[in-house]
Amino acid sequence: MKRLTKKLFSPPTLRLNTTVVFEVTFLLVASLAVLFYYSYETLKEECMKDADQTLESTIQHVDNVLRSIEQSSGNVYWDLLGHLDQPDRMMTYCRKLVECNTYIHGCAIAFKPGFYPDRELFMTYVHHRGIGQEHGQPTELVTANSFGSKPYTEQEWYTIPMTTGRGGWIGPLAEMEDEGETLTFCLPLYNSQDTTEVNGKRQTVGVMAIDMSVELLSQIILAAKPSPNSYNVLLNGKGKYLIHPDKEMLSGHTVFDKTENGANPDLREIAEAMVAGQAGHKAFTLDGKRYYKFYKPFVRTNVPGRSMENLNWSIGLIYPEQDIFGIFQEMLRRVLIIAAVGLLLFFLLCRIIISMQMKPLREITESAQRIAEGHYDDPMSDSTRNDEIGQFQKHFQTMQQLLSARVHEIRQLKETLEEHGEKLNKTHRQMLRESMMKTTLLRKATDEMKAPAEVIVNSVDNLCDNYQTISLEVANSEVYTIKEQSETILTLLNQMSQATDEEEGKEESHE
Repeated sequence: MKRLTKKLFSPPTLRLNTTVVFEVTFLLVASLAVLFYYSYETLKEECMKDADQTLESTIQHVDNVLRSIEQSSGNVYWDLLGHLDQPDRMMTYCRKLVECNTYIHGCAIAFKPGFYPDRELFMTYVHHRGIGQEHGQPTELVTANSFGSKPYTEQEWYTIPMTTGRGGWIGPLAEMEDEGETLTFCLPLYNSQDTTEVNGKRQTVGVMAIDMSVELLSQIILAAKPSPNSYNVLLNGKGKYLIHPDKEMLSGHTVFDKTENGANPDLREIAEAMVAGQAGHKAFTLDGKRYYKFYKPFVRTNVPGRSMENLNWSIGLIYPEQDIFGIFQEMLRRVLIIAAVGLLLFFLLCRIIISMQMKPLREITESAQRIAEGHYDDPMSDSTRNDEIGQFQKHFQTMQQLLSARVHEIRQLKETLEEHGEKLNKTHRQMLRESMMKTTLLRKATDEMKAPAEVIVNSVDNLCDNYQTISLEVANSEVYTIKEQSETILTLLNQMSQATDEEEGKEESHE
């Protein structure tokens, strides 16, 4: 294990593996950056489309509810105008209208004071008991002849149509505290038998008011949301929230009152755009969280014969950034974790693969190191690979074998040369000894011939100098001396000649 770890984390392998992993990481990061950038932009675009579709579908849903109430009211209205002289029938109209349309919370029909001679004030009112009834679920109907804590002649749903002579939506109204706020569709009633006009207008004799519970409208609007934490709001032309999930925001104050005193300027800018009837979106931060608000004006569908008064409503969608990009961020986090784990595994896998691929190179390096240390005959494993590294390993093995053979030859030649050199040294030493002996012999012979030669020289000098006066006997004696000494010299010369012949014979035998 230690050996494997050492191979995996050796400097050459580590550098190569780090280079490969770095390049792959760079390409991966670049690819992920491009991918996530376009994914982010696509997700943002899809979010905007979803928000716009949600707002548009919510507007259409609410408008359909309003139109269904208007149509139901219109169906009863024209029949009611023909029976204004039957006050007891007004209760039936109210009940049938409330029963036939589950969006209608209540219906009231009221006439101006003295319209009926036997009754100073006349009003009939039928409504569902309680508020917030679930859509489509019937509840108990309650019949009453009054509405709110003050006379109906002083209430907006009555005074506005009676004054203007025009119908339309008004509200929210909170005339009955136990019934909650309502949106009211008012229709002025005209006496078909009285065609007199005042200031160019027919006289209004009463009002038919159809209530829609704001709670029911709130359920419809708040139910339409593209994500669990998003929600819709409805703002009127004065900046007051009509629909909001936070009940505290539904107080009598406007949104501008809540954005004063150093509040977030983005919220005020959004509120001003909504009140102005603009459409768009804007990001803002609230309580440390990032939100997007999409808004557009509430535009009713133009239908022939429909009252098209401007409600000055604006609907907004509060979309938390976490809901928009939460999945994206979670996906990014998971992808980064997977990428990190993948890179780690890729790093280890590369280390193993590179280590396996570089094994022949390590063997070649180790073999070269052994060759450098003088181990030329160490065997090298055969390669089974056919790639460049395998071919290199085979060529290196061939080179090692040739180098080993050549080194073996050189060693044998060295041994032979050393053996011959030793013999030559031995012969040289012997020749030196013999030369020294020859020199000694010559010196000795020369020394031995010096005395006879001097004797001969003296005898010859004596004969030459005294040949006239020397006696025959003395001359014979000198001649005998010269002869004797010459023989001595001759004997020495013969010995030297014999020694020289022996040396020449020895030299020939050495050669």
